[in-house]
Amino acid sequence: MSTLGGISVVFDLDGTLVDSEPNYYEAGRRTLAEYGVPDFTWADHEAYVGISTRETVADWQRRYGLGASVEELLAVKNRHYLGLARDSARAYPEMRKFVELLAGEGVPMAVASGSSLEAIGTILARTGLDAHLRTVVSADEVARGKPSPDVFLEAARRLGAEPARCVVLEDAAPGAAAAHAAGMRCIAIPYVAAQADDPEFATAGLLVRGGQEEFTARAAYDWLVRTARTS
Repeated sequence: MSTLGGISVVFDLDGTLVDSEPNYYEAGRRTLAEYGVPDFTWADHEAYVGISTRETVADWQRRYGLGASVEELLAVKNRHYLGLARDSARAYPEMRKFVELLAGEGVPMAVASGSSLEAIGTILARTGLDAHLRTVVSADEVARGKPSPDVFLEAARRLGAEPARCVVLEDAAPGAAAAHAAGMRCIAIPYVAAQADDPEFATAGLLVRGGQEEFTARAAYDWLVRTARTS
C-alpha cells in the first residue's frame, strides 16, 4: 500500500489540471457573438468559472434572451471549444508532476468535470494525462452539476472509494462547495485570486491562496501524507 493509506484523489479539470479557461472564454465569446451578443468580457466569463457548460449556456439563454435552445447553444459552444482545445490545451506543469507522483504510488485517481465527455477526452489526450487518468465523470452524466456533490460522489463510486477517503483538487468556489457537500477533503487552488476569500474555500483542508503560481506537487503530496496519517 502507498504511504497515502487508501486515499483516492479526484481532480477537477478546467483551471485545475489544465489552463483551459482562456479557451472556454474564447469559445463563449464566439458563441454569444453568433447570437447577437458582441460584448462578452473576461469579467463576465469569470462568473461562470466552476459551473458546468450546460448550466452556463442555460444561464446565457435567460440572461441574454436568446432564442436558441440550450442544446443548440451547448453544441455550438462545444464545437468552438473543441477546435481551440485540440490545438492549445496545456497541463499545468506542477499538476502534471503531482499526477505522475500519485500514479507512481498507485493512488486511485479520477477526473470529475463540468465539461462534456468529449471535451474531457480531448483535453486529456492532448496533454497526455489520459495515461494516468482513466476514470472520468462529466456533469452531463449526473443529475446536478457543482456545487451539488453528484459528480464527485459518482467519481468515488467508480473508483470504489469511500467519499471520506477522497481528496478533491479544485480551482473554483462551486467545486469546493461540492467537495464539502460530498464529505470529501479538498485542496483548493483558486483560479480567480479575488475569490480566495469566498466562504466555500474556507471549507478546504488546504487552500493555496496564490493559485497555480504557488501550487507545488511536493507540498500537495506532503499534505496528503499528513492527512492520511491523521485520518
